[in-house]
Amino acid sequence: MNFIENHLGEFAALLTAFFWTVTSLSFESASHKIGSVAVNFLRLIIGLTFLSVFTLIRRGFILPADASYENWIWLSLSGLVGFVFGDLFLFKSYTIIGSRFSMLIMTLVPPITAFFSFIILGERLTLFHYLGMTLTFSGIAMAIFSRTGKGEKLSLKLAPKGILYAFGGAAGQALGLVLSKFGLKDYDPFAATQIRIIAGIFGYAMLVTVLFRWGNVLKATRNKKGMLLTSLGAFFGPFLGVSFSLIAVKYTEAGIASTIMALVPVFIILPAIVMYKQKVTFAEILGAIVSVGGVALFFI
Repeated sequence: MNFIENHLGEFAALLTAFFWTVTSLSFESASHKIGSVAVNFLRLIIGLTFLSVFTLIRRGFILPADASYENWIWLSLSGLVGFVFGDLFLFKSYTIIGSRFSMLIMTLVPPITAFFSFIILGERLTLFHYLGMTLTFSGIAMAIFSRTGKGEKLSLKLAPKGILYAFGGAAGQALGLVLSKFGLKDYDPFAATQIRIIAGIFGYAMLVTVLFRWGNVLKATRNKKGMLLTSLGAFFGPFLGVSFSLIAVKYTEAGIASTIMALVPVFIILPAIVMYKQKVTFAEILGAIVSVGGVALFFI
C-alpha cells in the first residue's frame, strides 16, 4: 500500500496513457465521420458535461465556483496553451509532414516539460530519472519509426514549416501541463480540469467562428455514430484522461508524469493488432520493451 501511495503520481500517469489510448482510437474514427474541427470542439463540450455531473455529485459544485482567481488565471492559460494552440500546431504538422513524423517529434514533450518545470516550478530530476526518460522516449521513437504510414515514405527531407509546427505542438503540450501544475496547487484536479476545458471551449469557439465552421459542427451533432465515438473519446480524454494527468503532476514531477503519459504510441500497438489486424514488427516489440523498461525506472 505504501508503494502505491509513494508512486501515486506515476500510477495516475500510467492510467492517463491508457485513457488517452482509448481516446485517440475513438477520435481518429470520429474525425473520419464528422471532421477534426467538429470533434475537437464537441469533445470539450461533452467532456465538460461529464465533469460537471461528476463534480456535482462528488463536491456539490456543478462548476468550479470555489476556485481562486489564481486557479482561474493559470489553469485557463494552461487550457488555451494545451488544448487550443498545442493541438492546432500538432494537427497542422500532420498535414505537412504526416502523423508518424509529428508523433516522433512529440516524443520530445517529456524533456521540454522537464525544462519548463525547472524554469517555472524549480523541479529537478535526478540522473536516474533522465535515464528512464531517455529509455522511454527512445522506445516510443522505435515503435513509431518502425511503421510506415499510408502515403508516407521514410525520408529525412521534411518541410521545415512542418517540423516547426510539430515542435510548437510539443511545446504547447509541455507548457500546458506545467502551467496546470502551477495553477493547480491544492485544488481539486477534476474541478481544475473543468477550468482548463472552459478556456479551451472559448478558444475553439473563436477558432470555429473565424473558420466559418459552425455549420459543420451543427451537422456533426446529427451524425449518431460520429457523436457516439466523440462521446466515448470525451469520457476517456477530457474527463478521465486530463483529470488524471493533473493528479499525476500533483503527486510527481511534471517531467516524469509527461514521460509516462507519452506511452500512448506503445499502448496503441495491441488494439491496432486486434482491431485493425495490423502486423506487429520486431522494432515495435523491442521499442515497447525498452520504453516500459524506462518507465519501470521511475518506480524504483
